[in-house]
Amino acid sequence: MRRTLTLVLIAILTVGSIYALVIYIRMDGFSFAWILNFLLMLFVVIFTGALKSPLSSSYYNEKRWEQKGQVYERLGINFFRKLLVWIGWEKVIRKSNPVEKNTKALMNLHYTTKKSELDHVIILFIVLGFNVFVAFKFGFLKSLSLLILNVLLNLYPIFLQRYNRPRIERALNLSKRG
Repeated sequence: MRRTLTLVLIAILTVGSIYALVIYIRMDGFSFAWILNFLLMLFVVIFTGALKSPLSSSYYNEKRWEQKGQVYERLGINFFRKLLVWIGWEKVIRKSNPVEKNTKALMNLHYTTKKSELDHVIILFIVLGFNVFVAFKFGFLKSLSLLILNVLLNLYPIFLQRYNRPRIERALNLSKRG
């Protein structure tokens, strides 16, 4: 009961915060798109953390069409990874969540990729809804900042998690054998 109440409270705070954002910042500008993405990241991370799901759905398994990550490589995932290093994101993440070479750490990293992917999928769809609304209300050009930020801040991070997870699984299998 307490967890349900917590999740409902987080949802209410999220909706209230987004409502305030819509009231005080024009929806057709870059600042709205930027703040919306980071506001959603804050609340979605808290929500999925409180949810405490084991994330055992087959959705998270590598699909045949992913071709061992080749599809993501064609879509520029290696450039995106370099971009994360260049802007310093990789250093920040590794400082707060270092990668260790033991089975328990690999299992945690594997779960973290699933949770991160879920967070970004949720945000992707919410921002996509705002994107469609802004495109219809203000025009496609005014919705470009929402679209571009959604691709950079949500779609490519999803690709990155799906690209990395099979590699982590292989390392995890080797770790369990050895």
